[in-house]
Amino acid sequence: MLHLLVVTGVFALWLTGFGNATAAAVLAIAVMALFTVASNAKYKMLGEPLVFSDLALIVGIFRHPRFYFTAIPARQRWVAAIGALLAVIALLPLISSRPQPHLVGAGLLLLASGALWLLLRAEWFASLVTTPDLAGDVTRFGLIATLLLYWQRWRHTPDPQPSSPLAAIGSLVGPAVPEFIVIVQCESFADPGEITGEALPALPGLDRARAIAWQQGDLHVSGFGAYTMRTEYGVLFGRSETALGFRRYDPFLTAQSEASYALPARLAGAGYRSSFVHPHDMRFYSRDRLMPAIGFDEVIGEADFAPMPPGGGRYVDDRTLGATLVDLASRATTPRLIYAVTMENHGPWDSDNARDATGRLDAYLGRLRSSDAMLGDLIQYLSTDGRPALLVFFGDHRPSIPGVTAPGGARHTPYVVVRFDVGGQIVTGDSAAADLTPATLHHLILRCVQPDVATPDAALNRPEA
Repeated sequence: MLHLLVVTGVFALWLTGFGNATAAAVLAIAVMALFTVASNAKYKMLGEPLVFSDLALIVGIFRHPRFYFTAIPARQRWVAAIGALLAVIALLPLISSRPQPHLVGAGLLLLASGALWLLLRAEWFASLVTTPDLAGDVTRFGLIATLLLYWQRWRHTPDPQPSSPLAAIGSLVGPAVPEFIVIVQCESFADPGEITGEALPALPGLDRARAIAWQQGDLHVSGFGAYTMRTEYGVLFGRSETALGFRRYDPFLTAQSEASYALPARLAGAGYRSSFVHPHDMRFYSRDRLMPAIGFDEVIGEADFAPMPPGGGRYVDDRTLGATLVDLASRATTPRLIYAVTMENHGPWDSDNARDATGRLDAYLGRLRSSDAMLGDLIQYLSTDGRPALLVFFGDHRPSIPGVTAPGGARHTPYVVVRFDVGGQIVTGDSAAADLTPATLHHLILRCVQPDVATPDAALNRPEA
């Protein structure tokens, strides 16, 4: 019923505009086909069908076309553009000048919309889809009905009760209380041996970090190849996907109403000032508005970095970003949280010499070594700075590299937590690896600042594969 009402509404919308039933029917079918093709393509690339929150990214596609369209082969982009142009040329002569069909379309649109509005509020529908199971619900109810039901459930998800800031810390002494916290969310960072199943050269920075870590292990993220903001939200806000419910698919859409849970907001009570560093357009995911709203005192974006030189890559490289973090830490005279999101490892990974799977893997490994070197640089600086510090480094998701990686199976990325005492000496912890989710990593960071802080949502919650 939901599907038929939506198709009828789309048909009626086109009929209102064109006044031609044949054109309206073709266009309605084309819209449904577009959603289906997009969902199948997303499932093939990322292991997840289309979800209602993906529609919020449409604005981002127009703002950052290069960011999205480079994932689509050039031949397919040309075919789509030519096909769209031919479709417009073919449909323009079909517009009717008679008012009657336009009025019929408007009436039908009103009826379909009204019926849909009533149906979504029916008691029977309230018992459907009460917990998220995206792939299963698309199989059971179809794509269009699932999009509608998930959107409705998302709209009716209540905000949580506000969280309290940490208690003030009188003086920062001893190894247990870091004077500054450096958190690095590394784009598409993963252990290359784990994602390929091959014996590849080791990453010396990661190996050393694991050897000296206070805690390290696998970070069980929910996304594959995309959805940086899901991992970012989990680490920043500490709310599990179970607690989020239908907000889990794009938690940034509602994050501002949950600002009291964010690390900078909670750490402000302990006397920390906070900096957010991301060498990209801050309008992406509305970070330009969100980050100050959740407590960051300083936001450093793409405009604060020098433009990349010709042939230097599309994005600011990780070692340059690392040098910026070192500079921020060296100038900090008060307790400071520095949260950085890297960009160098973002796809596409086509190399200059080979545009096949081998070339893509080589290009990815080259960028991965840069991220690994940044990790080593940060450890080197913090070990010689002489102040108590906490370094947290993790991958936001595994890369989706055509011909090299594919969704399905394990999705975890590595994380390391390295602590330094008042003399810059490394504070070691349990050598055994511990699995975490982004939300539980958030609570681990808080406990490093205030060991007795309440962590009601800290139980391990591995996201759905």
